[in-house]
Amino acid sequence: MKKIIQLLFLLLTFHSCQYFEKEVPNEKELLEQELKKINWDEVDEFPSVLQCDTIKDAEVKKQCFFDYLAQTIQQRIGIDTLRIEYPEIDTINVKITVNPDSSLEFETLYPNDSTALVDKTKIDSILTSRLSDFPKVEPAIKRGVKVKTQFVLPVIIKMEK
Repeated sequence: MKKIIQLLFLLLTFHSCQYFEKEVPNEKELLEQELKKINWDEVDEFPSVLQCDTIKDAEVKKQCFFDYLAQTIQQRIGIDTLRIEYPEIDTINVKITVNPDSSLEFETLYPNDSTALVDKTKIDSILTSRLSDFPKVEPAIKRGVKVKTQFVLPVIIKMEK
């Protein structure tokens, strides 16, 4: 009887080992599933400047950042250069790129129809020279990693009085 119990116990032991074996998921499939979950069009935290860092609400902080950029660009390029040389221009669209290393790139975007009389290279050189020492901007964060972001910011040159 003792041998039968031992044999039965031994059979159960070997049979129950299969319950401990778990299917290991495929690494590539897991990666693909995670990549599908990520929304690549949005960041977890928008870029920020020192003046907006104390704000906790994400939307208010984002608006503070865009307001700060617009005001700073307006102050630097609008006062004495573009208003005088190009009075027909009231707003320019500036494509701003914030790189992960906190460096900034500025590019003027021109509508196809309205800038026939404007010297694009001169406006670009004014933009480059006036914005070369722009204050530090902290890059956007996506899943704990600093990422590159781009956006277009309309900058008002001429204010209606």
